[in-house]
Amino acid sequence: QVHQRAEECVRALQLFQDISGGKSVPNVLHQDFHLSVMKDSIDLTKVAVMGHSFGGVTSVLALVKEPSFRCAVALDAWMFPLDNALYPEVSKPVLFINTEKFQTPQSLAKMKRLSSRNSQTKIITILGTVHQSQTDFTFLSGKLLGHVFGARGTLDPYKGLDITTQAALAFLQRHLNLEEEFHQWDKLLEGIGDSVVPEAPFCHSKL
Repeated sequence: QVHQRAEECVRALQLFQDISGGKSVPNVLHQDFHLSVMKDSIDLTKVAVMGHSFGGVTSVLALVKEPSFRCAVALDAWMFPLDNALYPEVSKPVLFINTEKFQTPQSLAKMKRLSSRNSQTKIITILGTVHQSQTDFTFLSGKLLGHVFGARGTLDPYKGLDITTQAALAFLQRHLNLEEEFHQWDKLLEGIGDSVVPEAPFCHSKL
């Protein structure tokens, strides 16, 4: 399944390449929108892949399958599906942004195995967050229901989202050479900041 998902990421990139190249591709949008207007409008030299949970480990594998992906952001990645034999092939940087209440020691060990091979691979944890904190679901459930069903952590969900976004943007600027001001959040990549720590604190996983 993880290989299938990673191949879908590659197919999505190929679709963007076709659109940017002016090729005719199936269009399910309204007929008055023509994909041809996007010809030569996509910078395909600055491509990253990002995913949450199973999508997080999918993004790591996509780095192996597609050379055009320059880096990956893995949100609370469930690392179990990644075959041990593939670790030496993950040569590009990954940013692992973890929540406090999800990861297992085994999953973290896999992340650290990748970071030991590449000094640009970073692992940070946002304190007071749960696995759903990096999804829309944390906003859809009320405060009381969110705590009862474990969809919300103790950290304000908007603050958690801000930290996630800022860390991801700083990482992307660093590895895609973006001409923005995202480097102002570089400290987050080292786990420095309010509600952020490097790597992961010891906790009991919800898995």
